[in-house]
Amino acid sequence: MAGNFTRILPLEDLSFPGLADVNYVKLLATLAAFPVVVIILNILSQFLLPRDKSLPPVVFHWVPIVGSAIEYGMDPLGFYDRCREKYGNVFTFVLFGRRMTVALGPKGSNLILGGKLSEVSAEEAYTPLTTPVFGPGVVYDCPNHILMEQKKFVKFGLSTDNFRAYVGMIEDEITTFINNDPAFFVFQDKKSTEWETFQAFKTCSEMTILTASRTLQGPEIRAALNKSFADLYHDLDNGFTPINWLMPNLPLPSYRRRDAAQKAMSDFYVNIIQKRRAENRMDERDMMAALCGQKYKDGRTVTDREVAHMLTALLMAGQHTSSSSVAWTVMHMANSPTVAEALYEEQVKHFSNPDGTLRPMTYEEMKELPVLDGIIRETLRLHSPIHTIMRTVVSDIVVPSALAAPSEDGQYIIPKGHTAVASPAFTQIDRKIWKNHAEWDPYRWIDPSGEAAQALQEYLTGEKVDYGYGFVSKGTESVYQPFGAGRHRCIGEHFAYLQVGCILITLIRNLEFQLDTIPASDYSSLFACPQGPCTVRYRRRVTKLQ
Repeated sequence: MAGNFTRILPLEDLSFPGLADVNYVKLLATLAAFPVVVIILNILSQFLLPRDKSLPPVVFHWVPIVGSAIEYGMDPLGFYDRCREKYGNVFTFVLFGRRMTVALGPKGSNLILGGKLSEVSAEEAYTPLTTPVFGPGVVYDCPNHILMEQKKFVKFGLSTDNFRAYVGMIEDEITTFINNDPAFFVFQDKKSTEWETFQAFKTCSEMTILTASRTLQGPEIRAALNKSFADLYHDLDNGFTPINWLMPNLPLPSYRRRDAAQKAMSDFYVNIIQKRRAENRMDERDMMAALCGQKYKDGRTVTDREVAHMLTALLMAGQHTSSSSVAWTVMHMANSPTVAEALYEEQVKHFSNPDGTLRPMTYEEMKELPVLDGIIRETLRLHSPIHTIMRTVVSDIVVPSALAAPSEDGQYIIPKGHTAVASPAFTQIDRKIWKNHAEWDPYRWIDPSGEAAQALQEYLTGEKVDYGYGFVSKGTESVYQPFGAGRHRCIGEHFAYLQVGCILITLIRNLEFQLDTIPASDYSSLFACPQGPCTVRYRRRVTKLQ
């Protein structure tokens, strides 16, 4: 009927008043040509308009506003590499209208991550992304000196005594998981030596959140890991995407679910705190107990709501880094069975009982396992979870000539309003720094004369600085910075090594792995994860008692 109607009534009779004389063909042609004209003008402006030579060169881009977003988003580290070859260590690219100025290499990391508070601000760069997820008043949603005090409170909970207790908890949690979870149903057949498969990233994510909740978060959180909690976590996690950073206040359903989940998670923690206080149970060996009752330097006590938001931040941020690190390590060991076997033999050497079983390990003993240490460090080198670290430039930054050749008008200036970018992840795989830079080689960390040992020395034992939460190695000019550097260096790195190490050891004591090809990285979120289903073959490890 509609088709017959349009055939009977001429098009001009459907026009609006005053538009009868419009030539629709020409109008459509003009509209179609408009984007082409804009692109052409954008290209001409980049070649013909005079450039301020005191500013870093701008990466050529076809489409205005969009800029280099597509190329950067698909492969940020590859994008940095190509830009360095053409523009040098310091350059600016356009990302949906934002000016992103990148400073590569160890000196670039030192410039950005070691920058003065009067020059760069992590709070301005990240609070649109993190505050809706973590909640107000913590991390980047507070002045820097308050954040440093909050890091000190968290560090108080990351004590050696707690770490000693966590080893057995994690080992027990993973043993229970592989004995009961459907992902490892072959293992549940005590006599089976058949090969089966599991999805590495999905499974490792489940293991890391179970172990983190059992240790840092506390028994109530571990007991609450059900479908409802998983849904809350999923809705919050969806707030960690590039679009949330670029446009933090869109009226989208995912944003509303994120906000509702944040409130529900915050209330969940506050209710537990209040119940513990009512039951006089504030002495648990977890982060909640460590944070409650802490006081800022001005005498103000940390509120229950702030504790809830700090715990949310620990859960969300730590989960991404640890889960991807465990998954990448399992896949590399599956792809390199000789290395996996070396890790198992290290366990046999240090922890064998007379009957052929392996005794439990201690926290101190874990720190004396060079193969395990090399495996973890090499995975973090090759697969840093965070590929880009950003700071908002709050006052002009002079780029040292040692980092970038001086411009014709003097040294380059990164102007106020730009987003300054460092990429320790790029430096960690830089072919100009590392031998066999793209190869997963844990033994490079065992060689005391190699570049890896030197990099580690610089990172761990360099200049010590107290930013407000205790002395730490500044590490901003090291070529190895898996947990960042400077005042925003992650204070959870020791727990991360403990958690990842315990999971790997427990898995390798019980299972063998196989994998033909390592998947590529997925950069669609703000954290680099493995692409695809990540299918790994596994079977029960045969011990002397079997």
